[in-house]
Amino acid sequence: MPIRLSVRRLFARLTATVMLVSTSALADPLLADFDYGEPVQHFSLVSQGQALDMAYLDLAPRGQLQGTVVLLHGKNFCAATWRDTTEALRKAGYRVIAPDQIGFCKSSKPPGYQYGLHTLAANTNALLNALEIERPIIMGHSMGGMLAARYALQYPDSTGALVMVNPIGLEDWRAKGVPNATVDNLYAAQKKTTRDSIKAYQQSTYYVGTWQPGYDEWVDMLWSMYQGAGGDIVAWHQALTADMIFNQPVVHEFPSLRVPTLLLIGEQDNTALGKARAPASLRDRLGNYSVLATETEAAIPDARLITFKDLGHSPHIEAADRFHKALLPALKSLKTSP
Repeated sequence: MPIRLSVRRLFARLTATVMLVSTSALADPLLADFDYGEPVQHFSLVSQGQALDMAYLDLAPRGQLQGTVVLLHGKNFCAATWRDTTEALRKAGYRVIAPDQIGFCKSSKPPGYQYGLHTLAANTNALLNALEIERPIIMGHSMGGMLAARYALQYPDSTGALVMVNPIGLEDWRAKGVPNATVDNLYAAQKKTTRDSIKAYQQSTYYVGTWQPGYDEWVDMLWSMYQGAGGDIVAWHQALTADMIFNQPVVHEFPSLRVPTLLLIGEQDNTALGKARAPASLRDRLGNYSVLATETEAAIPDARLITFKDLGHSPHIEAADRFHKALLPALKSLKTSP
């Protein structure tokens, strides 16, 4: 079946953009205009026959080494959005590794890539092997929590412990009745992204309707990637990864986790992919994190749950001091896998 002209034009533009972002210091798709505040390093890997670049932070502890924590960002986040948590962990004696996954932020955005949580886990594992890091604590937020669970399932012998912060995928949306969407439809929706739409979503979901001036930095970070000639490729990868998340649930495998697990959940979170296209009768029953939190704790062997009843999807940003006051003692009490 012939490829439609619009799709041909899209891939021609994506290919041209990839060439641009690999050579230009001003390319928004790689967040060249956004300073992470720490030196960004780069890991070269080959995945799906393509030479790719994975950006990451590798930050030393501020004191005696207590272990290594690998921080996995969410879909609308980057390594930089872990800033407060990174500093808290370093002060507590942890080495911190925070990658930008392929397709996100400062890492490569190839014109064609078959996304899978297992593939992102393999990319992360390759980075950690290259850094000679053994059995770190794998800590993920949002999509990164879903990825962290897949990593622990895929590499149990290489995972010291698992920490999930408001992970998505605590329920199988498709199995509950949310209609699927094609990548074309997801891409069309992503093309409508504006700064106002980013802020409105973050305000309602991440911060329980509130807003602080400091949150604008993360809106601007995300919005900058949608602007200019590179906006198409960002929208395309956001569509591909949304399809990955929706169609690759890990919730059914939670009972198979075999590493000590810590859950930190803001109970006012209401995240559910595809909620807007769900029937009205179903919509209000999705993303109920106060219920999903206890169900997840019960499903995972050797799991401990810490909840924040008044916080939303991003408790580590919304109430950083309170979040880290709960996190750090819990990390010390984790009996990491030998």
